[in-house]
Amino acid sequence: MSMTFMDFEKPLEALYEQLEKLREVGEKGELDVSEMVQELEGKIEAKRQEIYANLTGWQKVQLSRHPERPYTLFFVTTMCRKFIELHGDRYAGDDHAIIGGLADIDGQTVMIIGHQKGVNTKMRQYRNFGMANPEGYRKALRLMKMAERFGFPVVTLIDTPGAFPGLEAEQRGQAEAIARNLFEMAQLRVPILCYIIGEGASGGALGIGLGDKVFMLEYTWYSVISPESCSSILWHSWDFKEQAAEALKLDADNMLSFGLIDGIVQEPLGGGHNAPEQMAEVLKTHIKKELALVGPQDPDQRIITRIDKYSKMGHYRRLPTTAAK
Repeated sequence: MSMTFMDFEKPLEALYEQLEKLREVGEKGELDVSEMVQELEGKIEAKRQEIYANLTGWQKVQLSRHPERPYTLFFVTTMCRKFIELHGDRYAGDDHAIIGGLADIDGQTVMIIGHQKGVNTKMRQYRNFGMANPEGYRKALRLMKMAERFGFPVVTLIDTPGAFPGLEAEQRGQAEAIARNLFEMAQLRVPILCYIIGEGASGGALGIGLGDKVFMLEYTWYSVISPESCSSILWHSWDFKEQAAEALKLDADNMLSFGLIDGIVQEPLGGGHNAPEQMAEVLKTHIKKELALVGPQDPDQRIITRIDKYSKMGHYRRLPTTAAK
């Protein structure tokens, strides 16, 4: 089995190599190596627990970008009995970086919208690496308005390195499209649940990230800027990205302590990519539980509560005014 290891997982890679060789010896020599395999698997589990108990901010960023990490379409197809994808923004075209449509989660109809990065090189190019153009955000808004019309809750899955920064995107109104989504999502009458399942970068994430509840998977990040971009601005080099990641405090634990998210969805040991089906089941259970909590609320009260939630974010100090002379 081919596995991709992060830099900090090198000790695990060496143990897995030993495990593969041991199994090969057992198969070729028709030897019983079950006890040795079991012992080595125990070492792997212990080493993994040791590594994942002390992850830095930068290491969590690396995990959020793991090439085998489950993306939106995997979650949708695994969690939902049925999914009907809807296309186009009715203005410019269909953006492949954002997918959305009606889904059935154990008998409940929801509108699921999320970023899709692509599972291989060809698909990543097709999906523009999960970086949406304005038509992607306008498509998302169209689907949210449709959900509001029929009384379906909205679930968004966020995983983007940022909105597409190209000239064409700016010409077609990238900033306006994201701002319009924030304005409309604040007043949407149906429940909105937002989940950061990978990277939650800047306005690209916020464009579908304003909701009644916002949650982060355990090994994800959420910030106004990526560590690399922060490093390049402050130090004119990407060499300080690890320092920038710590300073930004962009991981789920810090975001929760700041009151910027409402909870953390625990991932299987080793990250969601280590057990994707299990991760999908955990996420589905969480979505169903939260929908049961936010669903019955009166729509007018829901909007007031949602606006209050964002109004209370952040800290400020009012300076004393000096009397006019």
